[in-house]
Amino acid sequence: MTLTIHKKNFIKDGKPFFYLADTCWSAFTNIPENDWHYYLQYRKRQGYNVLQINILPQWDASGTDLNYVPYVLKEDGGYDFTKINDDYFQHAKRMCEIAKEYNFELALVALWCNYVPKTWANNMLPLNTMPFDCVDRYIEKVDETFTQFNPIYIISGDTDLNEEITKNYYNKASDLLREAAPQCIQTLHVRGRLMEIPEEMINRMDFYMFQSGHNAKTENLCMTYRLPEYFVENYPEKPLINSEPCYEQMGSSGRIYGRHHRFNIRRAAWQSLLSGACSGITYGAAGIYSWHIYGKNFGSAIGEGFDMPNPWQQAIHYPGAWEYGDIKHIFNEFQVTELISKQKVLLNNTEEIRVACTPDEKLMMIYLPENTTIKLNYHFSEDDECTIIDLNTLHRECGRIYNHKDICYLDMHVFEHDVLYIIRRK
Repeated sequence: MTLTIHKKNFIKDGKPFFYLADTCWSAFTNIPENDWHYYLQYRKRQGYNVLQINILPQWDASGTDLNYVPYVLKEDGGYDFTKINDDYFQHAKRMCEIAKEYNFELALVALWCNYVPKTWANNMLPLNTMPFDCVDRYIEKVDETFTQFNPIYIISGDTDLNEEITKNYYNKASDLLREAAPQCIQTLHVRGRLMEIPEEMINRMDFYMFQSGHNAKTENLCMTYRLPEYFVENYPEKPLINSEPCYEQMGSSGRIYGRHHRFNIRRAAWQSLLSGACSGITYGAAGIYSWHIYGKNFGSAIGEGFDMPNPWQQAIHYPGAWEYGDIKHIFNEFQVTELISKQKVLLNNTEEIRVACTPDEKLMMIYLPENTTIKLNYHFSEDDECTIIDLNTLHRECGRIYNHKDICYLDMHVFEHDVLYIIRRK
């Protein structure tokens, strides 16, 4: 059944659908079929229901012994965009057929930014710039190959939208797919930390993707909540997803020494979810998105300068992938389908703590990255139920609520890591 949208929610089979995606940009070029089966079975067991894949080769995919290219190669190694390689698209179709057998939804990127003129990646790697007059035939091939799977079409990939020619490419691709596949949901995947989206492109999007990204500078850590706050405040109401929070074990961007670990990616997810981006979340792992294997190259020196990843056989077992699956289980257990930011009731002097509640205000969620007593300008009865979930172990504590001088206090917890407070009115 086709995925649909109702206000802030995705709907499938008449029920709310929590979008839990894994980032596997390089699937069509780098993954042998046997490994694809193993990967899909494993992610399915972890609760994932969406795969984000680049239709064309990912610009920073790891080296591979496979030889899947979408166009005939020219002498300079670039693509001849007038000569489509049908075998490539037949292979991609087969990969999609297998994914659908495991009941995954597909979120497919049509034009990653390196293929489109005047984007940040194309300025570095202009060899495979797709000519504007070749977009029509390419989108026709995309529709012919993938629309039968009712995918989400992600029109752009990691793109900036500053130049008119760039917007023309994406608007053309969007219009062609809207005409050919009106039943398919569309969105844009924009570059990290981008807030300002042109109005004509906002209106084309059925839901919003933003990217808090992998930059570990202090001034950028707040993007996990600043971006969703901005989208909620400035754009029409639609489902909203952090489609690329920091990837587990990814080297910090900008050639900064360090990697993102379990705590970093948990914090990114929960801060986004409780700041307006409650329709779902996307997980990513260094070594999976580029499908890295031992002994193969990885472009550490280009783009944002990410450090070398571990091989996919190791990366698939990172613990954070399970913890993103736990997010979906928690939403389902507490029957949360929509959250509204309640940040204004927080009296603690920090934005790192995030507060949200259901529209009827019968349930409140609070993400607490570091232990402290929570103070709220809000009334809960001391008899209301407070559950505290240790997000590192999933152990649970019965929390204590008390009120003093019109302030509601939630006692400190007993755990060592970040936690989620869930308060339900009796």
